[in-house]
Amino acid sequence: MMLQLLLLAALALCGHCSEQALHGVERVVGGTEASSHSWPSQISLQYYSSGSWHHTCGGSLIHTNWVVTAAHCVDGDLTLRVVAGVHNLNVEDGHEQVFSVSKIVVHPSWTGSAATGYDIALIRLSSSALLNDYVQLAVLPQEGTILDNNYPCYITGWGLTRTNGQLSSVLLQAYLPVVSYKVCSRSSYWGSTVKTTMVCAGGDGVRSGCQGDSGGPLNCAVNGQYQVHGVTSFVSSLGCNVQRKPTVFTRISAYISWISSVTGQ
Repeated sequence: MMLQLLLLAALALCGHCSEQALHGVERVVGGTEASSHSWPSQISLQYYSSGSWHHTCGGSLIHTNWVVTAAHCVDGDLTLRVVAGVHNLNVEDGHEQVFSVSKIVVHPSWTGSAATGYDIALIRLSSSALLNDYVQLAVLPQEGTILDNNYPCYITGWGLTRTNGQLSSVLLQAYLPVVSYKVCSRSSYWGSTVKTTMVCAGGDGVRSGCQGDSGGPLNCAVNGQYQVHGVTSFVSSLGCNVQRKPTVFTRISAYISWISSVTGQ
């Protein structure tokens, strides 16, 4: 029987939810505050509701006018914007760049279920980002790259430090080593739910992604530079920090050709 999945978009399918409901979602579990602007390709995807903007998902700036995120983050009829150069969602420090969305391209094989894969989408910005110390482009891996079991990586996102804990307004990071497909596809882990086009990370029962982290990066250092190897997709419906249920990401290296065909770069 297929395990139930918890998609990690915070209210991504609800454009009229209350602020009270927003405060009830979980995000990075077991994380610590990242150094300010230390992940300059990270963006906040936000939706407009009740007169204000609310964070719903993460994403990565891959070209000056393109962002990669999860497909389930852009399902539904929402007014979205992208904020780059942000660390504290509640405090403007003058380094933020805000963009409206001009186009959304969801992978053509996306079915609406993360369990079938293809949980990836591209967002075209209304204008180009200005690259500086606070806003930079993510480095993508070479096509087909697969990282070894226990390869050191970090998830980043905005949210709670533990399930049902307190909401954090600052960008959090958590160490999540890769769990290889061979291990992650065992029956005691994710079994057949995980696909070869996905990458698993974490699963120690302490640190994980959670709601609101969707679309955000799995950052892994390769040859001396951090690359975005995953797009945060789902965790177990039993909770966000369940042992042997690693956070599951869309594996970026499986979609390099598609990304290039859409962005033209």
